[in-house]
Amino acid sequence: MNDHQNCGGRKLKSIVINNPGDVEIREVEMPVPKEGEALLKLLYGGICGSDLGTYRGTFAYVSYPRTPGHEFSAEIVKIGENDKGLKEGMVVTCNPYFNCGTCYSCERGLVNCCTTNQTMGVQREGAFSEYITMPIERIYDGKGLSAKTLALIEPFCISYHGVSRANVKKGDKVLVIGAGTIGVLAAVAAKALGAEVYISDIAEQKLEYAKEFGVDGTLLNDSPENFEARVNEITNGNGFDVTIEAVGMPSTFQNCIDAAAFGGRVVLIGVGKKNLDFNFTMIQKKELDVFGSRNALKKDFEELIDIVKNGNVDLEKIVTNTYKMEDAAKAFEDFDKNAGSMLKVVLEF
Repeated sequence: MNDHQNCGGRKLKSIVINNPGDVEIREVEMPVPKEGEALLKLLYGGICGSDLGTYRGTFAYVSYPRTPGHEFSAEIVKIGENDKGLKEGMVVTCNPYFNCGTCYSCERGLVNCCTTNQTMGVQREGAFSEYITMPIERIYDGKGLSAKTLALIEPFCISYHGVSRANVKKGDKVLVIGAGTIGVLAAVAAKALGAEVYISDIAEQKLEYAKEFGVDGTLLNDSPENFEARVNEITNGNGFDVTIEAVGMPSTFQNCIDAAAFGGRVVLIGVGKKNLDFNFTMIQKKELDVFGSRNALKKDFEELIDIVKNGNVDLEKIVTNTYKMEDAAKAFEDFDKNAGSMLKVVLEF
């Protein structure tokens, strides 16, 4: 591994959010891989809702200053011998959720909800640098998918994991609340499992865009009365078998409880900071199953790379805006101001 040392001393560019609203491109040292790590050159990075929350100062888990980014694709620049068939020059994506390996969750194989989980770009430095190092075990062969597509696998995994938590199956009526990237991809995942899928949002433009992904219908969430009327109309007053929260607001979680059928399943993917004061007896009255969904598992990444490779999903359709890495500050500013019309924003490194 000594030949890696010649990487040291070089400077490279890294995106840093110093404080809410303050993004800069900073020069940092070239990282040097440790034993069991590879050196990667970033190709594309997706700006996630949590990265936007970091920029806005609204994200529950983050501390500053922070290099954001956990949705990305990269080229392997240096890698040691490994049993995964990974070689220099390969285009890959990675699992960005670092688990401790020793807590009760990890002992039971629930590494996605490790009690001291550290997600890149949130509790630890993220991927938005020209070069990064990654543990080899967290690197997944892109199997020939394009670099832009591979940067979208991670958000698809978040959605797919949530949908699988609810055991969505053929014939289920599913409502996804939130037509951002995670919500749209949750709808795509539920459709792939044979469900009848509807998506709701406050932004009409996002709902129009969501229609391109084959959803069965949309609900404009412009007032409680209209929302309730549309839910009843679509479900003959029965409610949805599964409701999926992909926003992270108290009101949208309440929407999910209200729109769920008796005996229904509710999944919470969204992350927020605010409390919800609600009539919890509704969970008992409806006998609801309520699931939290955090991060994703290695199997989610591997299954989705295969699903996308087999041509079942055109992930690049969710990209509405692409910026050069140098224009990161503008990308965050634009996304902040136009979140209602921008779906997935990617940075090209």
